[in-house]
Amino acid sequence: MTNNVKANNLAIEHDHNQCIRKAISTAEDLCMSRGVQLTPIRHKILELIWNSHKAVKAYDLLDLIRPINDAAKPATVYRALDFLLEQGLIHRVESLNAFVGCRNSGTFHDQLLLICSVCHNVEERSANNVFIALASEMQEASFRAQRKTIEIHGLCKVCQAQTFT
Repeated sequence: MTNNVKANNLAIEHDHNQCIRKAISTAEDLCMSRGVQLTPIRHKILELIWNSHKAVKAYDLLDLIRPINDAAKPATVYRALDFLLEQGLIHRVESLNAFVGCRNSGTFHDQLLLICSVCHNVEERSANNVFIALASEMQEASFRAQRKTIEIHGLCKVCQAQTFT
């Protein structure tokens, strides 16, 4: 089997349009239930973030939003990002200074982010066993975490298939 065939078979497993629809629907429902507004600019920024599973930088979002709203400024994007972060609809990928959509919106949760060094996709995992082990270590050290995010850079399965076959 060629590299492209393997990569295409792995890509077929994922319907990204379904991802986007679910993320936007979840965001609309959460905002309505919380009594906060998902304004048109917030909605568009969220949609732009979900256009792929790659982390997106704020200034890239500004470049993408300007054709739609030529008055948009950096502060416009940062205010929208702050709102989306507060509502738990996106995550900040610290190592990249960028943002990615949250697969588990609406619940407070720890984050394991797997970041592909080749295609730059970011996959969010729950990794309960990892966080249980971390909790044990923190308890032993009498350390109280304010938030937990683990970012791991490596190769996703699609890029591994393309690289190693």
